[in-house]
Amino acid sequence: MTQPEFFATPGYGDRQLKVMRYSQAVRVGDRVEISGQGGWDDDLNFPESLEEEIVKAFENVGRTLATAGATWRDVIAVNSYHVPETPGFLGETHNRVMVEQFREHMGDRAPIWTEIGVPALGAPKMRVEIRVTAITGRAHV
Repeated sequence: MTQPEFFATPGYGDRQLKVMRYSQAVRVGDRVEISGQGGWDDDLNFPESLEEEIVKAFENVGRTLATAGATWRDVIAVNSYHVPETPGFLGETHNRVMVEQFREHMGDRAPIWTEIGVPALGAPKMRVEIRVTAITGRAHV
């Protein structure tokens, strides 16, 4: 069995590993799993706009995948967690921007996706968190 290899995204991932004792990604053979990525910058600040936060979360997923030798084009499964814009419905912005970002980052690939509404996420002001699984088709060297 291939041994797991753990990765910290340069910047915020290094800090999270040191302070909170968790890695941003793990790779076993050609499979990459990442921890939930938010729309933060390297200092864990969030944009005012929900749309910008979702776009930034997709960028952070890409950064984290790259750290473990994968890309958005390798993604087979997405779990996204959202603080709803209004009670009882995630809201138009969450769905529209998520789908726009899927198209931009994955082209024709259509992974499985579970979208979950939650009352709160791991940081104040955080409204979206994205976790993915990728299969690269090649073992990491």
